[in-house]
Amino acid sequence: MAKLVIVESPAKIKSIKKYLGNGYDVMASVGHIRDLPKSKLGVDIENNFKPEYINMSDKKDVIKSLKTAAANSDGVLLATDPDREGEAISWHLAQILALDLNDANRISFNEITETGVKTGISNPHKINLNLVDAQQARRVLDRIVGYKLSPFLWKKVKGGLSAGRVQTVALRLIVDREREIEKFVSEEYWTVDAKLIGSRKTFDSKLYGTADGKKLDTISNEESALRIVNELENAEYTVTDIKKGVRNRQPAPPFITSTLQQEASRKLGFTGQRTMKVAQQLYEGVEVSGYGTTGLITYMRTDSLRISEEARATATKYITEHYGSNYMPSKQRYFKTKNDAQDAHEAIRPTIIGITPEMAKGSLTAEQYKLYKLVWERFIASLMANCVLDTVSVDITAGNYLFKSSGYTVRFDGFTVLYEEGKDEDIALGGALPEMKIGDSLKLKSLTPNQHFTQPPARYTEPTLIKALDENGIGRPSTYAPIISNIIQRNYIEREKKSLKPTELGTVVADLIGEYFKKIVDVKFTAGLEQQLDKIGAGELGWTDTIADFYKSFDALYKKAEQSLDGKRVKVPDVETDVVCEKCGRKMVVKNGRFGKFLACPGYPQCKNTKPVPEDEVKQPCPKCGAKLVKRVSKKGKKFYGCSNYPQCDFASSGIPTGEKCSECGSYIVSGIRGRKYCMNSECPTRKTGKMAKTDEK
Repeated sequence: MAKLVIVESPAKIKSIKKYLGNGYDVMASVGHIRDLPKSKLGVDIENNFKPEYINMSDKKDVIKSLKTAAANSDGVLLATDPDREGEAISWHLAQILALDLNDANRISFNEITETGVKTGISNPHKINLNLVDAQQARRVLDRIVGYKLSPFLWKKVKGGLSAGRVQTVALRLIVDREREIEKFVSEEYWTVDAKLIGSRKTFDSKLYGTADGKKLDTISNEESALRIVNELENAEYTVTDIKKGVRNRQPAPPFITSTLQQEASRKLGFTGQRTMKVAQQLYEGVEVSGYGTTGLITYMRTDSLRISEEARATATKYITEHYGSNYMPSKQRYFKTKNDAQDAHEAIRPTIIGITPEMAKGSLTAEQYKLYKLVWERFIASLMANCVLDTVSVDITAGNYLFKSSGYTVRFDGFTVLYEEGKDEDIALGGALPEMKIGDSLKLKSLTPNQHFTQPPARYTEPTLIKALDENGIGRPSTYAPIISNIIQRNYIEREKKSLKPTELGTVVADLIGEYFKKIVDVKFTAGLEQQLDKIGAGELGWTDTIADFYKSFDALYKKAEQSLDGKRVKVPDVETDVVCEKCGRKMVVKNGRFGKFLACPGYPQCKNTKPVPEDEVKQPCPKCGAKLVKRVSKKGKKFYGCSNYPQCDFASSGIPTGEKCSECGSYIVSGIRGRKYCMNSECPTRKTGKMAKTDEK
């Protein structure tokens, strides 16, 4: 009989079976197989917070197959993902399959490669019950908060709302930032910029201060700026000081989960959820020409910057061979992992350095290629030599004033030949300056006063919110993507271009929970709870004691909130628009429905007039009935185009109708991403072959 290896994802089966050979059968649990019941709390508060786990109804067939296979095997090895959640899934599998927890039946694959799989299979160990307890504690905490606060919101705000322990903290950050922006009072200030000519080359210089080196007070109005300009019009511009130096720029470290999500958002425009989905595919394995099915990156849920010496040596060899030994630092670079990081895994890196992005490109989807290229280049660059810059700073005196210019030239490009980290904000760097020496006279080409206004703090974007959560110790890197996705789907926040903006509903929910459960959703308190979960995972704390301490505070706050708000409801304010209801003359307001935003008359129920939000209307009419088409959002957050005459007309499509019909099946042709036309009938032969749909010319 063969040994049975159980993994989480079916996508791994082919790769792992190839490396293990005939002595092993590989099956998948397809994620979790047991969980708390959805219909009730599922936590026995009075019995030491004992969780009530049940087999998931949609996993009946999976469980039956696993039991049969286990009974007919020569032993079971649990190879779920190498993290807390994976450890808990292995523990649940052990319960269902009646495995002995004292047996060494747990294995881990940090990478789905021949080396990674064979190393894992050769090092079985017991299920780490401390990690299981840490996961149980998180699940029970989230269940208690969610199943207590959600009904509270139903009673006090409106039905269908939900609250989460960590999601509410993220929402609080976004709402607080919006309040900072609203309260911000912009102040006017002016700068004076000069264009000077030296050695026949024009360069920029900024007014800094007075000739004695003191920084100038803020120029608060145009009158003051023009006065300075007038004083400087006929002044002599003389170089009075030159400072030259050398600046070394170090590469960014290899990716961890949070930085991968941030960089993929900056450079690729990926959401955190999309990034993690594609990273999972690269980890589980893809068919690569010449290599077969293999995992291309190491495990993508990690907050460790550790790199194996084997990977370091391989990367060093690659850099030396392809760029030269001068592109290696004089001393190997080691990155320090944060103190509170779990060091169970390496940083995210390519598993096989020799599979370059260009080599893999033909085997990958467009988004897999982009993310793999990002991981591969970041890892190689992290081990390369510094970029060396020659810097120069020049002081220029003009009358009673001092101007400064700075610039740089690249002496050695180092790691930047391959990769540079993206930035959330543009950082201005001066370019090369002309050759100058102290005492040189410069010619003034132009002198410009520029008006500016102080700017409020920027709204969070997805990468800056992830960075804030990470820096404050809120949640775990693997939870950032679902946190943001959840609060968007709940209509607590919305995207405005790349920014995250709270909705009226989100503001009401954050304020209500913040007022009555301030301690529970406090940033420092939540971060402290994460540290306690880490200590449970390390065996330093008991999980039920941690839950008991939390519940004591939470229950007291809950009872006080119930008492304070007895019989009261909080109204979510409507957003009034300039659109006038043609039936009664009132200004219409924005409402949210199952298909997204729409305009409604505030005179409801006397006036029931509704219409699409103007910017959501589509020029092309509904091909079915001729009414207007409207951009809408499904319950799962996916955008589609539907008829404004719904429910009388049920037309809906993910693409915009072109007004043409498919010559193959007669259905409607729609235009999707980048204008690609396709037939909206999923059963059309053109969809199955992947060919561009042809229009009916009749």
